Amino acid sequence: MVELELGLIAIGAGIAIAGSAYAAAIAEKEIGTAAVGAMAEKEELFGKALILTVIPETLVIFGLVIAIMILGLAPAS
Repeated sequence: MVELELGLIAIGAGIAIAGSAYAAAIAEKEIGTAAVGAMAEKEELFGKALILTVIPETLVIFGLVIAIMILGLAPAS
């Protein structure tokens, strides 16, 4: 029974990381496309565009924190 519980906890942690990484990738794709279009018109927008493309990566950090919290639920062997 412990093996099943530990496996489900590991799957939950993996889903937390994978889901947040996938969402960040989609958001970064959309923001990156818009940023490149904006920089093609005004080159001085590079700094703002760079910051806006990095912001979605915080989603992965949140997913990592949640995964670590989920793994904390694992029983000590």
